[in-house]
Amino acid sequence: MAYVISDECISCGACAGECPTGAITEGDVTYVIDADTCIECGACEATCPTGAIKAE
Repeated sequence: MAYVISDECISCGACAGECPTGAITEGDVTYVIDADTCIECGACEATCPTGAIKAE
């Protein structure tokens, strides 16, 4: 199950700092998750202050 970041992202970067594989990077508008690098650990979802990260 892949994780995605919605438009509720405020680009705070908290999720990128928690990702153990570096799968999260800053995109044009919001942060984005590289599905090929993501190990689906859920660390990013637990860290997001706005709840913008969800398992899809």
